[in-house]
This record gives sequence, C-alpha cells and structure tokens, in this order.
Amino acid sequence: MVKSSAAHLSRLAACLVIAAASPIGMGVSTAHARTPNAVIVWDRNAQTAIWDVAGQQPQVQARSFAMVHGAVYDAVNAIAGTPYQPYLIAPSASGGESTDAAVATAGFRVLNALFPAQRERLKTQYDEALAAISDGTAKQRGIAVGAKAADAMIAARENDGAFGNPTWPVGTRPGQWRPAPPAFASDGAWVAGLKPFLIPSASMFRTSGPPPLTSRQYARDFNEVKTIGAAASTVRTADQTQAAIWWHDRHLAEWEIKRDLATKQRLNTLQTARMFAMVDLAEADATIACFNEKAAWTFWRPVTAIRLAGTDGNPATEADPAWTPLLVTPPHPDFTSGHACFTAASMSALRHFFGRDDIPFSGYSADSGTTRHFRGFSQALAEVIEARIWGGIHTRTADVEGANIGKKVAAYAVEHHFRPNR
Repeated sequence: MVKSSAAHLSRLAACLVIAAASPIGMGVSTAHARTPNAVIVWDRNAQTAIWDVAGQQPQVQARSFAMVHGAVYDAVNAIAGTPYQPYLIAPSASGGESTDAAVATAGFRVLNALFPAQRERLKTQYDEALAAISDGTAKQRGIAVGAKAADAMIAARENDGAFGNPTWPVGTRPGQWRPAPPAFASDGAWVAGLKPFLIPSASMFRTSGPPPLTSRQYARDFNEVKTIGAAASTVRTADQTQAAIWWHDRHLAEWEIKRDLATKQRLNTLQTARMFAMVDLAEADATIACFNEKAAWTFWRPVTAIRLAGTDGNPATEADPAWTPLLVTPPHPDFTSGHACFTAASMSALRHFFGRDDIPFSGYSADSGTTRHFRGFSQALAEVIEARIWGGIHTRTADVEGANIGKKVAAYAVEHHFRPNR
C-alpha cells in the first residue's frame, strides 16, 4: 500500500517495533484523556440499539456486536497502516484519514443495516459525531474508509442464516428437551445453523455429549443442581444467589467491563478496536458453536429432568414434581451452556490480548442490584460455571463443556485472526 509521506512510514515503523514487544500491540496513546475514544462511544451506541431499544437476547446480541466491531476494526486498522491482519478488508488509506469519522461511519452503517427502524435515532447520533470532527479532506476520507469496511461486513453477513425458521425438536423420551415452565417457550434454534465469523465450522469443537442418564456423573450433576439451584434452596448462600442473578442479567455486565478495561488500561483507538473485535467475534462464534451443540444433543433442562426423574432409569435420582429453579429457564436445551461458552471466549480473548490474567475488573447488574469484583479473567470464568448451577438452569457438565468450547474458539481466533503483520 502506498503511503502519503516518509513521516507516516516512520511513525508506522515505530509503532510496529512497539507491537512486537507488547502483548497488547500498538503503543499507548494519551489522546483518550483529551477526546473520547470513538470505539467506546460507538460500542455504547451499539448497546443502545441492540439491547436498550431492540431488546435482543444474548444469542442474537452476539451477532450484532460482532458485526459492528468487525467493521470498526477493519476501518481503524486500515488507517493505522494495517499493522494487523484485517478481518474482512483493508480499505485503501494513507494514514491521514480521520479515525473518528471512520469509526462513526462504520458503526452507524452496520447498525442502520441491522435496525432500519432505528434509522432516525441512529442518524442523529451519527450526525452529532461527525459535527464534532473538523470539516476537510481527512474527515471525508475517514468517512469513505468506514463506509467500505461497513459495506464489506454487511455483504459478508447476507444470507448467513440469521433469523431463520428452525425450531427445537420437542422430545417425549427421557433426556430429550421440551419447553420449560413457566413460559414453555422455544427460541433461538436458528443460531445453531448461523454462519460463523472466525471458525471454519460451527461443529468443529463437537463434544461427546451429555453423560448417559444412568451414569454416576449424571446423578452427581442432577443432585447438585437439584440441591443448590432450587428456588427455595437452603444451602445456597446469599452471595451465590446474587451471583446467579448477576450473571443472568440480559443487560450484560461484560459490555461495561470491556469498556472499563479499555479506559483503565489506557488503550488507544487501534488497541481498543482490535480488543473489541477479538472479544466480540470470538463470543459470537462461541455462541454459534454452543447452539450447534444444543441442536446436536437437545438435552433436557434441570427443571424437566428433576420433575421427570422417575423416568430416567437412574436409582440415584429422585423426582420432585414441584421443583422450581431460582432463575427462569431459557427457551432452549441445556447442553451446552451458552453463557459458559460466551464468557470463556471473552475471558480467554482478553487474557491473550493483555498477555496476563491478573487484571482486576468489576461490573454492576441492575437485576441483582450488586457490583461483582474479579481479580482476573480466570476467576470470572470460574464463577459463571458455578453461577449457572446456582441458578438451577444448567448442570455442571453443560457448563464445563461449554467453557471448553469457548476456550477453543478463542484459541482458534487468536491463532488465525487479528495477528500482527510482521
């Protein structure tokens, strides 16, 4: 790619030297202290569109955030001289383009494609973002770069299987999934066939499935969730109850955690764009792989298993027809746990990005009314595995195997994508 000046080449060379020595990548910028980080701004705008207005559930949110941040990353990376592998495209750029204009354009165009009913509100956000940028060639060229990155993403996700008509098969035999009380709903089956963003196939990390109903492992899983996950459990602590509710909040605390890490770790725009893309695309693929797993096994949820335990053929389990979990059971099969897949992918990607596991962070949930604090990424993952059991909606095996899928997706992502171009 031809650059506009020798000075630009010198700046890029210096940045690449730093990238080679740092797990994070590009050198730390202090620009965020003077102007807002545009990637963080448009992540908040994305959250407003995806959750606050559209109310998308986690398995749908994952696709939307991945589309936004894949496009934003490609735009920012191109303007920086493509120091990292592009996700889809490296639009032609000289380095003199306005990065803020590119981020705003990429974010707006993807969100507008996803949510045409929100166009007026999104256009207002976009116009305000552009108004804060000085008019001129840099602004216009930044807009062009962002538009190309967004258009590539929108085109790549056409006919990707989103919002199709598949439904979860409703079983009648022991171990087979069926809608759970109180809503007896079925939703999200199309995610199992969604085209992945990073991994070659949604089934590439297929597990051996849930334990046989007559096995000791199944009985251990069953009795654990029956005891500690019940709405009226006498062994679950207050903190465990809060954790279960905190992790179940559909207004995911992970969104603010990601933004908080970018701010407190003083990431510049390129670092933030790369980190958000790495995390969000890995989360999306882990979710897809998880739902593909759900479709392969269509295993019943704890509330069904416990109420119908008299049919499972296992002498170590006992039915309780009135058993109710702490949390409302999601409208799809148990195995594997979507939240464990998702969180394992995000925490593994963050650990790789920062090159360490001991960065503390916290997040607030309005549902639980609490803020939870973590010493590092592994601790958060360990807690979500427990929290889904404490909530009575997943077995331990479903959580552990889900976490393994998320870790494998993240490992594949960082090995094959977002790598430095050296």
